[in-house]
Order: sequence, then structure tokens, then C-alpha cells
Amino acid sequence: MHVLIVKTSSMGDVLHTLPALTDAMQAIPGIRFDWVVEEGFAQIPAWHPAVDRVIPVAIRRWRKHWFGSQVREERFLFKREVQSRQYDVVIDAQGLIKSAALVTRIAKGVKHGQDSRSAREPFASWWYDQRHEISKQQHAVQRTRELFAKSLGYPLPETTGDYAIAKHFTAERLPDAGRYLVFLHATTRDEKHWPEAQWRQLIGLLSDSGLQIKLPWGAEHEHQRAQRLAAGFDYVEVLPKLTLEQVAQTLANAAAVVSVDTGLSHLTAALDRPNITLYGPTDPGLIGGYGKNQFVLRPAQGNSMADISAEDVMAQLIPLLSHAGESS
Repeated sequence: MHVLIVKTSSMGDVLHTLPALTDAMQAIPGIRFDWVVEEGFAQIPAWHPAVDRVIPVAIRRWRKHWFGSQVREERFLFKREVQSRQYDVVIDAQGLIKSAALVTRIAKGVKHGQDSRSAREPFASWWYDQRHEISKQQHAVQRTRELFAKSLGYPLPETTGDYAIAKHFTAERLPDAGRYLVFLHATTRDEKHWPEAQWRQLIGLLSDSGLQIKLPWGAEHEHQRAQRLAAGFDYVEVLPKLTLEQVAQTLANAAAVVSVDTGLSHLTAALDRPNITLYGPTDPGLIGGYGKNQFVLRPAQGNSMADISAEDVMAQLIPLLSHAGESS
């Protein structure tokens, strides 16, 4: 059986889809997947053992110059790639009008998706041949697992979902594996940032731990923040700019991770690494970290990130480091 997945973005949403592939792989021997995903996240599906082909799409970029000659050519080539195979099943796990109209509609195969009561944008279900009711009162990972089970006709497993990508990165351990922490300090919205003063206090509290601290970054302003956080601490390393694959390799070999609400926090969960995620104004609810050793830390009162102290984080981090030391 060959299945096309339509799940284009965001990073967290793409990662949350992986356990559904693992369920299907275990339930249906020989099943293989192709996956349409935004070009910026195209590395992620390829990490899963059941994925044959990744088909990048660039809806975010194309919409800026939709009728430009280069974009028209790219859209033509994309359509040809999607229609190059007749699929047994097409699963639209995005539930949005743009992905349903621009991708799912043109794919060849019986199209499955959420019904109008379940999809994020109800009208997206108009393009599906088979529509499934999926309860919204469950984690995003579980919703996608249920959609795949109903679309492909197997019972939904009762076990916790397995992303099945950690082995891709731990087959060859880094020389300093287990001897460092990663601090994911960068996120998109200002109110989701943890103040730099608290990050530096936490770094100071770890001075006698014997662990290095690694700071990844993406954009230049994040690079500058990382340099400010590291200033004066010889056990803190500001990493060079890394690809997503390299960031995943770094996370997969960490003793533990401290993060704000960001896509890389979901990547940490997918890699089965101990992770403390700091939340302020956003509610982790049904879209927070899913997996082993995932912990949420929120302010005792209010929703200001500044109300989470370095001591609060350290209190949660110490048991994780003790466990990591016992298992290493």
C-alpha cells in the first residue's frame, strides 16, 4: 500500500504526525508513504523509516509572487510530481482550505480527512472523499493517530505514540554525548521569551555541574542573544549556524534540554530527550510536548515568563540530570 500524506506545516504539526506513521507501519506490513511538506521542514519526514519520498511545497513563498513566471514554473513541476503516482489512499492531516485546495485536490487517490466538525477549517472537508469525525478533546498527536487509523482501517493503538526518529540520530553518538545541556532560548513572539537575566542565572547555577551548555540559533538576532547569554561563562558554547538535521543531532545527544515554546521543543520530544518547556501566555493544553520525559513549567500566578525563576527551573532539572547520569 502506498499513501500520500498532506501535512505541510508548522514544524510542531509535522513532528506530531510522525507517531501516526509508526502506528500504520506496525499495523500494515509493507505500507509506504510519500509526504507533501513545506520546503523549510522537508528534512523531517525523511527521518522516518516508512517514508519513501518527500515532496516539498512552497505555498508560503509562492503566495508572495503567485503569478510570477518562476512561481508558475515551480507550481507546474510540483503538480507533476504529486500526480506522478496513483495512491491507494491520500490523507490530508492539515485540515486547512489552502492545503486541501492546492495539494489534496490534485492528488490521485481516495482522499481522506477530518469532517467539517473536526477540521481546523470546516470547508476544507469539501475536497475529501471520506470524512472522519475526530474528537478535538485530545492531544494533536492522538488526533492524527486516530485520523490515520480510521483512514487506513486498523484499530487505534492504546500505547503512547512512537515518533520512530530517535535511532536515526543516535546510531552514531557524538563524542560528548550526555555531557552537555541544550538551551533553546529562541522563539517567535516576544511574550514567549524567558528573560535573559533568568537564563544567565540558570547558567550560573550550573557552574559546578560539570556539564557544558550549548546554545543554538537561527536568525542573527538570536545569535546575538546567544552571545549575550554566554558572555563570561567558559562552559557555554554558542554553536555555529546549523541545519535542522544538525540541530536534531545535537538535541538527540544532550543530557537534557531547557526550552521555551518553539518548534525545536517539539523536536526534542520527538527525539525522546528529557525536556523542560517554559510556558507563559500560551497554554500547552493539547499541543504541548508529547512523549517521554516532557515537563511543563508555568508561572505560579499570572502568565508572565518573568515570573518563572531560575531556581524553579533548576529544581526540575536536577532530577533529570540524576536520571541521565544513572543511565549513561
